[in-house]
Amino acid sequence: MLISVALLLSAANLIFALRALDVVLRSRNKIEPREPQSSLPSLSIIVPARNEEQNVARCVNSLLSTRYSNFEVIVVDDRSTDATRSIVDAIAQRDPRLKIVAGEQLPDGWVGKPWALTQGARIARGAWLLFTDADTEHEPLAATSALQCALENGYGVVSLLTDQQTIGLAERLLLPTILFVIILGVGATDDVNDPRKPDVAIFNGQYILVSRMAYDAIGGHEAVRAEIAEDLELARRFKRDGRFRIFLAGAGGLVRTRMYVSFAQIWQGFVKNFAIGARGRPFGAIAGTALLACVSPISPIVALVALIQRQWLAVAVLVLSGAAIVAVGEFGMRRARFRPGSGLALPLGLAVTLAIFATSLYCTFVGRGVEWRGRRYGGGLRRAR
Repeated sequence: MLISVALLLSAANLIFALRALDVVLRSRNKIEPREPQSSLPSLSIIVPARNEEQNVARCVNSLLSTRYSNFEVIVVDDRSTDATRSIVDAIAQRDPRLKIVAGEQLPDGWVGKPWALTQGARIARGAWLLFTDADTEHEPLAATSALQCALENGYGVVSLLTDQQTIGLAERLLLPTILFVIILGVGATDDVNDPRKPDVAIFNGQYILVSRMAYDAIGGHEAVRAEIAEDLELARRFKRDGRFRIFLAGAGGLVRTRMYVSFAQIWQGFVKNFAIGARGRPFGAIAGTALLACVSPISPIVALVALIQRQWLAVAVLVLSGAAIVAVGEFGMRRARFRPGSGLALPLGLAVTLAIFATSLYCTFVGRGVEWRGRRYGGGLRRAR
């Protein structure tokens, strides 16, 4: 009996490993550093900031160092209660390219980030808009390279997968796996960038560069005003609309971010939107959840039971199939510029990812709602209060 269970679990492990390998091999896109040309269009960089006193100075100063002849930086202070506003005020006194928007009260039916970005876009003068988060840090050639990539290839939107800084223990153990699973769930960047696959879509909200014409044509962030995962929904709208080509690629070291600094932040940050990605794909979500559960924690538990009972064949097939998953994970994580050895924590990360997804489903669809940045959004994520 135990060997039969072990063989079934090993088959699930190998399916996961093959899926992961396929996605990794077809996710090779990245932008290359490019020196600015003299004829580039105007650019407005919009940064939403709510209680970002630890990050905002580093972000804004890096953006103001952009090697670009015609750009502005707009920080939307989304009613911060810490020192965020005073920090950006001090920077603005030294550099007139920085503009500050005092965020207005969140209207009914809006989520905080789309509202902040909409306010910034309203005063932006650029022919291109770059939406980026306050916890990002940019190399001087980042925006230049992304925009030239868009212009030369006819893209309406370029979104970059930023390099992730993992410093604390929880970040190192969990973030690579969680982000790896997200990409596996969506699909390879080749599929995201293929206009013939309108249902495969995602942007990284940490970095979205879009032409003003495309942004207005799609309805801007107002069109996704009630969405917690506004970047995902924006990508879906662009893909299904079909008028503007999109490009998702690795940042190649040009942009980096430290998303979360503790286990609590990781848990809260992903609980708020994991279930949203599964909306409209219930069978895929069920199958993916079952596969994750088989890989971890069920496979390690069964392997431990088999070891205790000295069922060596069962132990062998589970260990070997598990090793295949770790090897593919390590390969993919290194290509995503994570620390060497990140794949070794994949079994632990998968178990935590499964727990986060289950909690997200419960909070979203049972009605408990989620809390983010000091605001609570009710079940269904349609209204803020």
